[in-house]
Amino acid sequence: MIHAVLIFNTHGKPRLSKFFTAIPPLRQQALISQIFSFISDRPAGVCNFLDVPELVFPSASSGAVTPNGNGKGKAAARSDDDDTRIIYRHYATLYFVFVVDGAESELGILDLIQVFVESLDRAFENVCELDLIFHFDEVQHVLGEIIQGGLVLETNINEISLCAQASQRNRKASAASANPLLPSLLVAPGAGRGRGSAADGPRRWLSSIGV
Repeated sequence: MIHAVLIFNTHGKPRLSKFFTAIPPLRQQALISQIFSFISDRPAGVCNFLDVPELVFPSASSGAVTPNGNGKGKAAARSDDDDTRIIYRHYATLYFVFVVDGAESELGILDLIQVFVESLDRAFENVCELDLIFHFDEVQHVLGEIIQGGLVLETNINEISLCAQASQRNRKASAASANPLLPSLLVAPGAGRGRGSAADGPRRWLSSIGV
């Protein structure tokens, strides 16, 4: 299972944080800082995934937030699938990080990060850090096309891009229908002066609804 998807810059500022397990917000912030400290201290050229059993994530069986490895007897029994791993890629000034359990393939998650980045590239035409800041809703939508509930839904970049483009068109159409005055107010200065000013459009709309 994928526990979390994080994006932060080289200064540790989070640009995206999506947790698929129930963790309190304050604990999420602590985990983000802890994960950044693990990654930022690693030299260039080393392996892109590492085991971090000290990270605290809910157990898939119990759903409770407990430290890995604590306790005795059956309740504390752990399998390899319970191990927490960090898998990441470094692109320019951004780290793309997936936190997963031992059931996930490390190489498969590395490929999934590449799919996510290429999908963002298509959505924003060469994505940069500012896109993640000012268009965070679109970034969340692209991620939602790939992962839901910690499970991978889609890895085909073409399908992901088509869904993202369709969602963007729907949002624009919804915004236009929710603001009926907007098209009329954007009439170029002087347009339509032969039979009335540009404000005639809004006036007609207001009169039609009895205002």
